[in-house]
Amino acid sequence: MTRYGSTTATNPREAADWSTGRVIRTNLRAVVGRAYPRVIGLTREPSWLFFEIFLPFLAVSAFVFVYRALEAPEAFIGFVVLGGAMTSFWLNVVWMMAAQFYWEKDQGNLELYFTAPMHLMSILAGMAIGGLVMTSSRALAVIGIGSLLYGVTYDVQQPFLLAGVFLLTMIPLYGMGMLFASLFLLWGREAFHLAQLLQEPIYFLGGVNFPLRAIGPVAGVVVATLPLGVGLDAMRQLAFADSGVEGVLPVGPEVLILSAMGVVFLVAARLALGYLETLARREGRLTLRWQ
Repeated sequence: MTRYGSTTATNPREAADWSTGRVIRTNLRAVVGRAYPRVIGLTREPSWLFFEIFLPFLAVSAFVFVYRALEAPEAFIGFVVLGGAMTSFWLNVVWMMAAQFYWEKDQGNLELYFTAPMHLMSILAGMAIGGLVMTSSRALAVIGIGSLLYGVTYDVQQPFLLAGVFLLTMIPLYGMGMLFASLFLLWGREAFHLAQLLQEPIYFLGGVNFPLRAIGPVAGVVVATLPLGVGLDAMRQLAFADSGVEGVLPVGPEVLILSAMGVVFLVAARLALGYLETLARREGRLTLRWQ
């Protein structure tokens, strides 16, 4: 006799014959279960405040002083503050999404994910939601402190569109994290090095500390492949409407690009996770430590 939740299954096949509603409820519980520790971690891990607010703020301050020494337009100070806040999300995607499954394997938890009656996408969605809530508080702190300390002024004429672009940026960004989670697990011990490799180049290619248009033709490649660069370029146009600095594209086309990226990355992540589950059951090598 096998027990699944509150239902006792006398037939071994009974557990597999779940209704659609029960499958949805189980996956929603998985989402909440994985989001919970990251949200609660806001208050239980004070050391994260130092690493996720103070250290990114130092990098922001360095570029602020460089722009002021060069007598650049004041809008550039706001560009840097906003870009510094967005780096928090990229770090969350790389270290707490992309490398997560590899760390779970190292700790011996990955077997539980593969055998539990839920989709791996639900686990990663919970990580994404929890990480988004946790990182948003850090990003808002960076924006608030930077704006007050350096006197940044904003000209937001379409606040709802700005909020929508931010949320639309998060969907493909965390979808990319889900895809990387699968790839990092397949690549094994190189996951840590890949996470480091993807950190600094994205700061440059994403135009975190300068207008994306400044890198010339490369900006077109970034707009086609990197959600962080597209979203940040659109948000700067909306948050500093009076800056006079043009984006790579108008906000409308960039919104469409972000929407397409969201679909592409989520579908790719689902296919990659499905392949992972098949490989784990067929070969059994994904859950072995140090492999």
